[in-house]
Amino acid sequence: MSMLHIAGPEDLERLLPMVGGFQDHIGQPRTAEALEQALVPLLAGTPLGVVYLIGPRRAPVGYIALSFGWSIGFGGLEARISQFWVRAAVRGRGMGGDVLLALVPALAKHGLAAVSLELPGSDARAQKLYLRSGFRAETGTLTMRRMLV
Repeated sequence: MSMLHIAGPEDLERLLPMVGGFQDHIGQPRTAEALEQALVPLLAGTPLGVVYLIGPRRAPVGYIALSFGWSIGFGGLEARISQFWVRAAVRGRGMGGDVLLALVPALAKHGLAAVSLELPGSDARAQKLYLRSGFRAETGTLTMRRMLV
């Protein structure tokens, strides 16, 4: 996984603009303070999730953030792709597929039972990426959420 590097506290300043770009892209802009508050525990090593930088550590071109939880139905630890973002200038070069090609087997090797994600139904490009990478839409499910903050 040489194109992926676990992000640490020293990577906060590189991550903030990218995470801000992702939030803007999905139409949910957040303040830099709110993003920092969400990122700091992940960068400090909480066991609840991890952020990987994509590309060179000093000049990353993207990131993928995972959160972890236990699934009785899947039989163990599950990773959820919380955010996956690559700079627009380098999209379409296969980097997203390469990230998933490296990450998914590594997660399985470390005992994870499943990887899941949530996509807007209108994002055909992202759907194609995940389908090519072995992800499948679940039938008969509906994502529901109640925001607490």
